[in-house]
Amino acid sequence: MPHWLQLMLESLGPLLWAGLIFTVPLTLLSFAFGLSLGLLVAIVRLFAAAPFVAIARFYVWIFRGTPLLVQLFVIFYGLPSIGILLDAFPAALIGFTLNIGAYTSEIIRAVIASVPRGQWEASYSIGMTWGQAMRRTILPQAGRTAVPPLSNTFISLVKDTSLAAAITVPELFQTAQRIVATTYEPLILYILAALVYLAMSSVLSALQVRLEKRFARFGGFLEARA
Repeated sequence: MPHWLQLMLESLGPLLWAGLIFTVPLTLLSFAFGLSLGLLVAIVRLFAAAPFVAIARFYVWIFRGTPLLVQLFVIFYGLPSIGILLDAFPAALIGFTLNIGAYTSEIIRAVIASVPRGQWEASYSIGMTWGQAMRRTILPQAGRTAVPPLSNTFISLVKDTSLAAAITVPELFQTAQRIVATTYEPLILYILAALVYLAMSSVLSALQVRLEKRFARFGGFLEARA
């Protein structure tokens, strides 16, 4: 067996284990918390009073306008200087959550704003409150439109978790770095790590296509094409 293939096979297990223990949880938790934060920020941007809108816009401006790696460094390496100490995984989780929240808030704000005003009026005409109209009429329609961009954000997050290696989270990419430090085979190991990320992204892309088709049954592109 060629040396490079043997090294790949021996290293695949540790990389997959690191992905299962750190990369996958970090991705899922960050996206869940970030999506919830994004929904809150989007609603504030659209419906809250001016001071709250200004705060929400400032938050989005900061986290969309600065690099994610810098944000992680500020949280993990910078906050201890003012007495706030965080372990690597919680620091990464906070950083990714805040970053994803800023990006998803703009997606959610756009899809909510795209729902015709007549849908609000129809909801009010049958006695719904604002909250009922939002839950039962607006968000279901907006959610179908939001599936593609939110799915793309989720897939990008899977790859972005590799940045957590810079703040010592022992996820997939840092595991590859550690193996490189002992084997001195950076090309083979980094290609293997890239292939693992590629496989994960490919699976998620296939799931995205299925999800889009499922939502399209209820109106939109497939009906227009038919």
